[in-house]
Amino acid sequence: MDNSNYYMNIRFLAIIALFSLYSFSSQAQAPLRVGRNQLNFGVGISGWGVPLYIGFDHGFKKDITLGGEFSFRSYNDKFNNNKYRHSIISLSANGNYHFNSILSIPQNWDFYAGLNLGFYYWNSPSGYPGDGSSGIGLGAQVGGRYFLSKNLGVNLEIGGATVTSGGKFGLTLLF
Repeated sequence: MDNSNYYMNIRFLAIIALFSLYSFSSQAQAPLRVGRNQLNFGVGISGWGVPLYIGFDHGFKKDITLGGEFSFRSYNDKFNNNKYRHSIISLSANGNYHFNSILSIPQNWDFYAGLNLGFYYWNSPSGYPGDGSSGIGLGAQVGGRYFLSKNLGVNLEIGGATVTSGGKFGLTLLF
């Protein structure tokens, strides 16, 4: 096999992929417009397992979104030489301000910050002597999205007081 043809084909495919990515990203629409909705889902970073999350945001006013999120995680714990399996479920509401307008950020990017308030349910097996309780959490988040196309983006968020405390990353679908 001729290596020069192989490398030429790889370069050609890379150029096509980059051109396609540029073409898709130039059509993105961020932040979320008033009256539009988005679905966010992915995985989180936490000291207790890997949380999965799904959330919904609605364009409430220019540069302001309101939404909710459901998350779940399960993890194993060893306490006094006994193994325990725990799960945590969270339901929260959030509000975010999007900085695109005041910072003149390109439309395929979306940077935001906000607050969240939620309830989390910590399910530990009976007889577990360690800490673990349900409660209400108030937290803050800072995040960003990069839209690959008009309706699809990748997201990254850091924050606290939720089941995904520490951070989360995933996909965003606009509709």
